Order: sequence, then C-alpha cells, then structure tokens
Amino acid sequence: MKTLNETQTQSIVDFLSGLKTEVDILNCVSLEDIDIENAYDSIYEKVEYNNGFDIEIIYYSNAIAYLKENDPSLNESLEIASEYGFEVSSLNSEILASLLASRNAREEFYELQSEIDDFFQDLCDELNDEDEDEENDEE
Repeated sequence: MKTLNETQTQSIVDFLSGLKTEVDILNCVSLEDIDIENAYDSIYEKVEYNNGFDIEIIYYSNAIAYLKENDPSLNESLEIASEYGFEVSSLNSEILASLLASRNAREEFYELQSEIDDFFQDLCDELNDEDEDEENDEE
C-alpha cells in the first residue's frame, strides 16, 4: 500500500474532526496509528487507550442538568455505577453524570462505525487505484 499524500492526510484530518462525537479523536489518535484497512477498530482502541471516552462533568449544576436530560430516573447511571463497583455512599451527581456521559460517548462513537469504515474503504480503494496506475505506467 502506498503512503498517503498531503491531500489524503488532510482529508483524514478533516473527516475525523468533522465527526459528530464528543470524543476528541485527533487528540487521542495519531494518523500514523490508524490501520486504514481496519480503521474503526484501530481508532477505537487508541481512543480507549488514551481515555478519550472518559467524559468528566464537573459542578453540581452541570451534572444535575445532564442527568435531568439524559437519565431523570437515575436508573441507567446507577446501573453503570453498580457495574463499576461503586458504593452508594461514594456516589454524587458528578460521578453519575460522568459515568453516563462516558457510556454515551462510547455508544455514540459506536454508531459512527459504518461512516468511518466507509470513509477509509474509499481511501483504500483510492490508494489501490493509484498503485495499479503506477504499475501500468511502469509496463
């Protein structure tokens, strides 16, 4: 596979920065770390490794507003806290909101899989076409 040219590299940067997600992908993933043939998984792994899905909601008012909008019954956030082994006595609105926001960021990112895979498949096809053109020129 051919190395990426400047236009292709910028295209990847533009694509990743334009994705609708709270995750700062470009802060977590270096372009050299992306396996373009398995892009979604390689990006997900780097974001996970660099704690990119960990959303911290600070201040009581922000936490309450987030929970009110996303989990007014607190069922989901309490379930997440239980999964992580939190004791009830150590919980507060900021922890619950942060746990929920982090889970939501993961789920939101998962929904981008086909969009990411399609973009990088098109890029792979473009690179393969360039390789074929170069081979034909050499003959």
